[in-house]
Amino acid sequence: MQIRKAVITAAGRSTGQNPAGETVLKAMLPVVDRDGTPKPVLQIIAEEALDSGIEEVCVVAAPGDEQTYRQCIQGLIDSLRHAPGDTAASQEQIQRLLDLDRRLRFAVQERPEGYGHAVWCAREFVGNEPFLLLVSDHLYVSGEQRRCARQILDLASQENCAVAAVQATREHLIGCYGTVAGKRLTGQPHVLQIEEIIEKPHPSVAEQRLHVPGLRVGHYLCLFGMQVLTPTLFAILDAHVKTREDERTPIQLTPALRELARRERYLALQTVGRRHDIGVKYGLLEAQIALAMAGVDRDHVLARLVELLVQFEQDRSGDAKTGPGGPAQASA
Repeated sequence: MQIRKAVITAAGRSTGQNPAGETVLKAMLPVVDRDGTPKPVLQIIAEEALDSGIEEVCVVAAPGDEQTYRQCIQGLIDSLRHAPGDTAASQEQIQRLLDLDRRLRFAVQERPEGYGHAVWCAREFVGNEPFLLLVSDHLYVSGEQRRCARQILDLASQENCAVAAVQATREHLIGCYGTVAGKRLTGQPHVLQIEEIIEKPHPSVAEQRLHVPGLRVGHYLCLFGMQVLTPTLFAILDAHVKTREDERTPIQLTPALRELARRERYLALQTVGRRHDIGVKYGLLEAQIALAMAGVDRDHVLARLVELLVQFEQDRSGDAKTGPGGPAQASA
């Protein structure tokens, strides 16, 4: 199986970042990447795919957003061309942005009709090929030399089937993610044949239906935000779109994935790495720290964080001593 195309769903608006999420596209928020370069989130996610061997990337966007994305990328290129300082670093970043712009395509989701519908909107771009699916509010930090996307692309090519990346997740967080269960493959302890998928399950449901042997107590396998899918998915989504009783009824992805697992081989890989959801409160901060800890500025950032923590504790200690009833007030 050869996977040449990737789809990034970015038509939704993040409520976890309001009011910023209403004024700035979350996929264009700036984050310092592992190489020490500030980049928009979209570039970091797209480079996850491109650096893993993907040739073209389609962003599923809301109406009018394509022009905004293109203008933002061109604005970054223009700023770098006139920026003082390290010319070599600027030129490298310019080339990466030009390469991204050249490989970037767009599909429009006219109305917010569910995540499955957003994926369905990319059907003409994908055609009759397998593809890599990514979300615009997850950033990834690999725990090995290969990127996280490369890990699932390798397995999909090896096994010639769909593959979902999954991550062991604590019970109190599974209400935020699709959760899977299945049987581990002989000789591949980190790979499962998917038998069940439930979107944002209640812990009691997960305990009954989603337990996977070998995980720590209170942990379940949740979708990682990236997967390789086959064209069969679009046939399933087509049927869901055509048979819904009301056009306003959202088309969700999880029921289509459940049907895909019944029709053909569909594996889950416990990826060596971590996902960081920037769409939740403090998610962008957590992702930025994770990227910094895995990047070229690790020692500097770690030292600065320790310094800030020490300063904060010292300030708190000083406030306690001079507050109501403290020594300074008592001597007065």
